[in-house]
Amino acid sequence: MKFVRPTWQDRRVNPLQLILGDEEFLIDRATSSIIRAVRSTMQSNPEELPITKLRAGDVTPSEISELLSPSLFAEDRVVILAAAGEAGKEAVSTIEQAVKEPAPGVVLIVIHSGGGRAKNLVKILKNAGADVTECPKLTKFSEREDFVVNEFRNLGVRPSRDTVHALLDAIGGDLRELASAVSQLVADTGGRVDPAAVRRYYAGIAGVTGFQVADETIAGNTAAALASLRWALVGGLHPVPIADALGDSLLGMARISDMGRVDPFSSAKTLGMPPWKIKKIQKQLRKWDPARLARAMHIATELNGAVKGQSADAEYALEKAVREISQLVR
Repeated sequence: MKFVRPTWQDRRVNPLQLILGDEEFLIDRATSSIIRAVRSTMQSNPEELPITKLRAGDVTPSEISELLSPSLFAEDRVVILAAAGEAGKEAVSTIEQAVKEPAPGVVLIVIHSGGGRAKNLVKILKNAGADVTECPKLTKFSEREDFVVNEFRNLGVRPSRDTVHALLDAIGGDLRELASAVSQLVADTGGRVDPAAVRRYYAGIAGVTGFQVADETIAGNTAAALASLRWALVGGLHPVPIADALGDSLLGMARISDMGRVDPFSSAKTLGMPPWKIKKIQKQLRKWDPARLARAMHIATELNGAVKGQSADAEYALEKAVREISQLVR
């Protein structure tokens, strides 16, 4: 039996792809990138490329064998085997045999966390010559910071550190949302992205509104703090996260104030804060003395109870607390 050579194989696309890790967004992005690469090498009808996705724990060895077997007409196709760490011994054996002699036209994408009962499959695929794309969980702040910087740079923008931090404050740690936000900001501003643009575009998001209100309040900018508060509430943000942001900011100030002079880098692990945040709080503390900070903490504690049911008007309680705390600043 003679098999027709698939068109894309003349264009050097590795038919064996290993996506290693458990960061969902990076996995989705890597998978899409591989599929685009295969489609870009097809001479006709790339949009009709068959794609089959299965979980390793739900597929039988015979089904795997059938999917990875040669097609009489060398039909281009992509097979995605997700959660490969769940594969049983027979399935692993079937995959091992199939990748020794990849079927013409078939691209196998194996998504593996690196662990599980089929941990040895990673070594098998690497030894078979798989292209490996690392997609680890980004658990550290510095890793998410680097991710945002790279997202901007991939779009031709070199962001300032303050811009990156503003976006992380605004969006949080979700990589999918961060990537989308970077893309939107660059497109809408023509690449002229700064902290003000971040706050302008994401004023309705809990992170930026809550911490923006807190920052303006702690800086003593009463009018700006009240304006930010009103925008947050109009945008649908519940009073609780705003009060929490204010309380968290004051608590951080109190912790660093009690420690006296601290080095941001050597104290980061002890305080559980990135160095840039410690520096920011140290700068904020220049406008505060212990007595005023203690009074602000008391107001924030009362506010916490008010927004969680002890007050009939949580929004009024928020406005009152923001006004009182901001007016304590020297």
